[in-house]
Amino acid sequence: MCGFAGFVGAVEKREEVLTNMMNTIVHRGPDSEGKYVDEDAALGFRRLSIIDLSEAGGQPLYNEDKSKVLVFNGEIYNYQALREQLIAAGHVFVSNTDSETLLHGYEEWGEKLLDRLRGMYAFVIWDVRKKRLFAARDLFGIKPLYYAKMNGNLLFGSEIKCFMEHPKFDKIFNEEALGNYLSFQFVPTAETFFKGVYCLEPGHYFTYENGEMNIVRYFEPHFTGDCSKSFEEVVDEVEAVMKDSVAAHKISDVEVASYLSSGVDSSYLTYLGQVDHTFTVGFEEGKYSEIQDAKEFAESVHMQNDAKVITPEEYWDNLSDIQYYMDEPVADPAAIALYFLSKEAAKKVKVVLSGEGSDELFGGYNIYCEPLEHTAFNKIPLGIRRFLAKFAERFLPRGMKGRGFLMRHGKMLEERYFANATNIFTEREADAILRKGCEPGIQKVTAPLYAQVSDKDPVTKMQYVDLHLWLVHDILMKGDKMGMANSLEVRVPFLDKEVLKLAQTLPLHYKVRAPKTKVALRGAAERVIRSKTAEKKKLGFPIPIRVWLKEDAYYQRVRDMFESDAAKKFFNTELLLRMLDDHKAGKNHNEKADNSRKIWTVYIFLVWYDRYFGHGKPVHPAVAAKAAVKVAAEG
Repeated sequence: MCGFAGFVGAVEKREEVLTNMMNTIVHRGPDSEGKYVDEDAALGFRRLSIIDLSEAGGQPLYNEDKSKVLVFNGEIYNYQALREQLIAAGHVFVSNTDSETLLHGYEEWGEKLLDRLRGMYAFVIWDVRKKRLFAARDLFGIKPLYYAKMNGNLLFGSEIKCFMEHPKFDKIFNEEALGNYLSFQFVPTAETFFKGVYCLEPGHYFTYENGEMNIVRYFEPHFTGDCSKSFEEVVDEVEAVMKDSVAAHKISDVEVASYLSSGVDSSYLTYLGQVDHTFTVGFEEGKYSEIQDAKEFAESVHMQNDAKVITPEEYWDNLSDIQYYMDEPVADPAAIALYFLSKEAAKKVKVVLSGEGSDELFGGYNIYCEPLEHTAFNKIPLGIRRFLAKFAERFLPRGMKGRGFLMRHGKMLEERYFANATNIFTEREADAILRKGCEPGIQKVTAPLYAQVSDKDPVTKMQYVDLHLWLVHDILMKGDKMGMANSLEVRVPFLDKEVLKLAQTLPLHYKVRAPKTKVALRGAAERVIRSKTAEKKKLGFPIPIRVWLKEDAYYQRVRDMFESDAAKKFFNTELLLRMLDDHKAGKNHNEKADNSRKIWTVYIFLVWYDRYFGHGKPVHPAVAAKAAVKVAAEG
């Protein structure tokens, strides 16, 4: 695990520029650094030592004649088998790293190397002779890769913040992304909030030569649902593939630990991994803490659990630094909790297992039950249901039982479902609250995805959409950025090529039988862990944002931000303040009001915007802390 940064193109003081870019991502790799610089390209690397801890495992790495140069972030779990094939073909290795397998594999197979890889990865290879750059990102988007073509240069890196140290980079806010962000709580496309900066999408690679970029999709998931085996046979296969995946994800020259919540995903991984350490965070006792359940489970399988209670003060006080690490705002309150979870884990280990991807592959979100329920109502002609939906939206008071049901079921699935965190702001609400308004954009994002699975059952359609949107731009984004903020490698055994192969074949009734989700996976888990955990309903990370926003201290923090110049620049602040006050009072037109998700989405954006655009160049938290100490000493 590590981070990289670089560029292709002409610029003065090339090595100094590269060094400055690398310094912004030192948190991704504090163990060592490496640089390659020639008259055309510059590649920089920050290393977190996991496999082959010797100096030979450093990067950039070179092939035998140094005609190709590699920087790589991630892990290749089948590198030993690929290494044997490449040695047999005549390639000479100088290290025991998985990284070098990519370099020689590209020499041998070109872009077809990607079809052979099992792992999480983002990497770049510079061909010195051809002056050609090759870059690729893994199947799921576990590891990030950003790029920008600006002023005759191509910039690339693991995090956007490194681009700001390049003299040819133009830091311009991309306001067009704001509308979709308000609905999704993240930017749901390859675009970012920085104009001209893009993320390479999962399962894609690009080449860059003579100023021309060519982007190619090399992998796409295909859900067939064609498995005709018995339930017991399927459970056997789930158990076997998960044991194999966890074993592969434990390959390391350092200790591997595990995150642990109270749910089936992390508990099953923890058991299969037989790790020594597990880590949990929570808030106040009660429904906002999974600590007690996690500790009970850890004790039941004879494992150690380290738990931390996050105070409201440290949660709120760290928001600006956390948004700095995120690069872009993701208004998922769990992102902040993940920061503290990874910080605790990093005190003892460098690598943890985590349960991301289970829900998208095996059908785990509670919302996946919705199309299978209320089937009698859904047989009512769509025209009548649309009329009832409009009536409910216009005339039934917010919070009234049944209003949301009528509104949702007055639409086709393709109209109402666009990600697991559905409808933070409706498009109508986003248009009203933005000073410049916004064009409808949700369907532009989701329509091409639904077109790829038009013949599938509704649950598979939802899985497919979540795999491309929610998983990539929320779940994996925060998982990577929050882990790396604390120099911690997060491995995700559910997001494995072999696991996906099996998950794609599962028919609907082995995924969801309302109200039960993840049917086959739970069957496998229940064989080895207690039923209380294996059968527990999907919870998500419980965070008391709704409660905090009613408290004077945090209400005032948000109000101050909603009255800021930045808020006035982008938003109708009168509506923002009304929304905030209604939430605090618990009333909205004499009805119960919970505006916490909307408030949080706007607030997180403004915190991020203030950090990146409000006060000039962002400062790394460690640098800011040192400056504060110096000022205090001089004072």
